[in-house]
Amino acid sequence: MRALRPRYDTGAREFRARYDAVLRALRPHFDALMRTVRPRYAAAVRAVRPHYEATARVVRPRYDAAVRVLRPRYDASMRAIRASSARLPGRLSSRSPWLTLGVAAALVAAVAGLTVGLTAGGGAPAVSRPAAIGPPAGHTTGTASGPNRWTWRSAAAANPQSRDHLAAKDQVQSQAAAQKPAAAQHPAAAQKPAAPRQPAAPAHAAAPAAPARPAAPAHTAAPPAPPAPPAKPWTFYDSVEPGAIPAGQQVATYATGPYAASPSELTGRGKIMWIDVTGTDYNATALDTEPSDATPTEAADWAYHRLLEHPHGLAHIYTMISEWPAVKQACAWLPASMQDRIRWWIADPTGVPHIVPGAQATQWYWGSTYDISTAAPDF
Repeated sequence: MRALRPRYDTGAREFRARYDAVLRALRPHFDALMRTVRPRYAAAVRAVRPHYEATARVVRPRYDAAVRVLRPRYDASMRAIRASSARLPGRLSSRSPWLTLGVAAALVAAVAGLTVGLTAGGGAPAVSRPAAIGPPAGHTTGTASGPNRWTWRSAAAANPQSRDHLAAKDQVQSQAAAQKPAAAQHPAAAQKPAAPRQPAAPAHAAAPAAPARPAAPAHTAAPPAPPAPPAKPWTFYDSVEPGAIPAGQQVATYATGPYAASPSELTGRGKIMWIDVTGTDYNATALDTEPSDATPTEAADWAYHRLLEHPHGLAHIYTMISEWPAVKQACAWLPASMQDRIRWWIADPTGVPHIVPGAQATQWYWGSTYDISTAAPDF
């Protein structure tokens, strides 16, 4: 080793010098390549980011829904696995850390098959068990004192081991009874003279029956109440300046965005319809879906989360009549129960009050300070 050490050191110094020379030669080329690639990489990230975020917003609700569906089955499977492990013999449970992967896989497969079978069958398998108290099925019973009366002793006598145990127990009880002295008998209580019987009281004469009252005449049934008149469409106003809306009118204004209003500005205006423009306020009543505000994908995500947080609420989605098909397509993946609770508020400014077919409200008037919409009763 002492003879080879100088040669090793010399070779290492030469290799290190060549390595450094190669790095110095390649560094300018590497830096020039990175200066060219880095802007393209950054541009690609900026281009892909919106698609990634849109896809994540679409996939996230489905992922959450799948987790909520599968969580009970997963928990049930884990409980079954733990119960099966607890029932293993002591010599196996004490060596459980040394179980092979094959044994563990077989146990998991068996429990998974049982879980799938239970799920497909629609309930737990029927388990044969005796009644809570009483004879087993198929046993003929008699009267309470008859020879066919079923008892746990007669059932245990059918088993040889139980029969021997009962015989030993009866022998011990009989010996204990023989050794116990008999209790003294008390004098009979019949020696006491009986009290004389009182003579029976004479029966009272029956009182004469009162004459029957004539039946009251039946009242004439009241005529049925007239049916309630059908609910009529109603009108509401929306504006970025809620103070410009005429007094006594239903107000819709913005909860988020650059024109967000504060509740103090609307004191005394009754129930307010709050409009979200970002797709993140799930307490808002409606969402503004148009090119400058929420996108169709964001509208579907907003509707999902709002209805999830408000199980008895509605999701009002505002959009242009030209954008409506795209928004409906984005919401098509929602469960049917959620789609039934979406209320469409469509902008179609013809200047004439109307409701677009298929929508529940239509914004038909655009003004300089406020807009007017007509809504169906179920809006």
